[in-house]
Amino acid sequence: WRYGRWVHFPWSGRLVHVLPEAEYRELRTSRNRNKITDEEQERLRGLRIGIVGLSIGQAAAVTLTLEEVGGLLVLADFDFLELSNMNRLRVGVHGLGVNKAVLAAREVFEINPYARVELWTKGVDASNVDAFLTSGGRPLDLVYEECDDLGTKVLVRERARHFRIPVLMETSDRGLMDIERFDLEPDRPIFHGLAGELSAASLRGMSNYEKVPVILKIVGREGMSDRMAASMVDIESSLKSWPQLASEVALGAGLNVDTARRIALGQLTCSGRFYVDPHQHIDDATARPVEVPQEPVAGISDEAHHFELPPLNPSRGPVTLEDVRTLVAWAVTAFSGGNCQPWRFEWRDPVLDVLHEPERSESMLDVDHRASYLAFGSVLENLALAAPALGVALRSELFPDATDPRHIARIELSRSLIGTVDPLLRRVADRVTNRRLGPRASLEPALLARLEAAAAVHGAHVAWVTDPAALDTLGALLGRADRVRMLSRRMHGEMMGEVRWSLEEVERTRDGLDVATLEMTPTDLAGMRVIQSWPVMRMVGMVGGGAGLERPTRKAMDAASAAGLLLVRGTGPEDFLRAGRGLHRLWLQTAEEGLAMQPMTSVTYLFHRLVHAGGEGLSSAEKSELGALRQRYLDLFPVPDGHAEPMLFRLGRAEPPTARSLRRTVDEVLVAR
Repeated sequence: WRYGRWVHFPWSGRLVHVLPEAEYRELRTSRNRNKITDEEQERLRGLRIGIVGLSIGQAAAVTLTLEEVGGLLVLADFDFLELSNMNRLRVGVHGLGVNKAVLAAREVFEINPYARVELWTKGVDASNVDAFLTSGGRPLDLVYEECDDLGTKVLVRERARHFRIPVLMETSDRGLMDIERFDLEPDRPIFHGLAGELSAASLRGMSNYEKVPVILKIVGREGMSDRMAASMVDIESSLKSWPQLASEVALGAGLNVDTARRIALGQLTCSGRFYVDPHQHIDDATARPVEVPQEPVAGISDEAHHFELPPLNPSRGPVTLEDVRTLVAWAVTAFSGGNCQPWRFEWRDPVLDVLHEPERSESMLDVDHRASYLAFGSVLENLALAAPALGVALRSELFPDATDPRHIARIELSRSLIGTVDPLLRRVADRVTNRRLGPRASLEPALLARLEAAAAVHGAHVAWVTDPAALDTLGALLGRADRVRMLSRRMHGEMMGEVRWSLEEVERTRDGLDVATLEMTPTDLAGMRVIQSWPVMRMVGMVGGGAGLERPTRKAMDAASAAGLLLVRGTGPEDFLRAGRGLHRLWLQTAEEGLAMQPMTSVTYLFHRLVHAGGEGLSSAEKSELGALRQRYLDLFPVPDGHAEPMLFRLGRAEPPTARSLRRTVDEVLVAR
């Protein structure tokens, strides 16, 4: 009972126990986020806003309070509530005879007991307008002019211009919104110059009837609805004043507050006249059939279940083009970042050249082509595994042309006796990225030792994380790194460019990541379509959001039995080729052991860019965040000096994957000269 504040509302006799001010404000406005960020909300709370006229102005005051736009509201109206006002003012009959500014203040305080409000129940006139506009000793930040009297309208503008205060007015007819930025344009004519040399003094003593021509100049006949224009004929005869509807006042309140918010946050700098006319936008004449978006045709390619590789049938005599085609078919089952498949092969009997097509692999993660070299290591290992079974001997030279870094290997092929066939050969067609999730279960040390032994054939070794708490820490770290990647315009574009959304696209391109391989739930897939848009992600970054972007990686690591970091001595191109060969063998061994393996690679190449490329292409904020993540990462994986870390992966036990990504055909990647 002592915590917080007790608030008494004397006009209703209610006593309410509420949270302390800071907590009350935070919780009450929590649903504003992320349309309004915390930082923006604080800026908006600092505004000092005046409202002249609390009929239409009451709706603006209440909406400002609901959104918590304005830390001080200065409300001015001399008038008292009459029954004829209750077609548009949100108040009960108990308010009849009460000053309109007082009624508005009551509404404000019942929403926010901590609000600051000043009341000017005598209204605004020449004797006090300057004091009103400088309440608190300095000019207000913004004024709504929503009164009925034309003379007061002019007076408020004249003095607001003097004090360089922006003025907003919503007319409650056709959604008419006037913005006059006297703060930016101190010489701007009032009412956009539509009224000529109009002044408050020139209007003194005029009846409503006599003001009609002036109002027509300001509003313009073309700017009025037909019903408003027709009403002007009967002003001061059958009609006392201008007609107003609650629906139009409610619309106007939304326009008023939205406009003020954007002005305050620097998102809107113009002056002018604008219409948000429901009769124009929602009308029989403008109605159009609703177009149902054509979703990409879902489906899984027949080829996505298992690689169908040509048989390795050895023959006598020289190596033939058909032998080469067979070897290349086995070679291109290799892994590559985003399944970009950056390879091309040229056959000039007896030499097979393995070539890099960098335009296929260029990305922020392929730092100095290191990720591509890792992929080419996988290609070379496949060739080395398949060739003996085909009765072909290989003599390889790496990077044979010092002037052409695209030339990865020159391999001379010759006929030989069938050599010893590596047992891992039978797993080439089974090796696959499996993103399915299963229960976390410990893996025997002997199993991990067999995996590491497979990689050690090419001098690679593995640092393991198996402790559940450490895996959770790693999941959080990887999620943060994925968030960095997703909120980078370039990396977001590269990532979305890898995804193939339809069966037609999968079979036409034969590269990239078939969306079916991502093993998403329908909800995850719907979210993926939303974050496909860069404007959406840009806004996520602007509002400081994106925690949800970390969730998929955290979930994946929750299902991990172990995480492994492949390490290799050296950081040069040939070192990454060796690492790729070792990784390929390790991956084949996971297939032999019946394990699910998923690369978690982006973080390692972001770190490579940070450490070995000086963070080139990263923003200062990205470098700072990745630097902090790097320190936590090294606590989990102490990386020896002089070593590269080409691949991080997770292991687990799970059902077979739904699909695998396709590969380009031999005809697409092999040229015979």
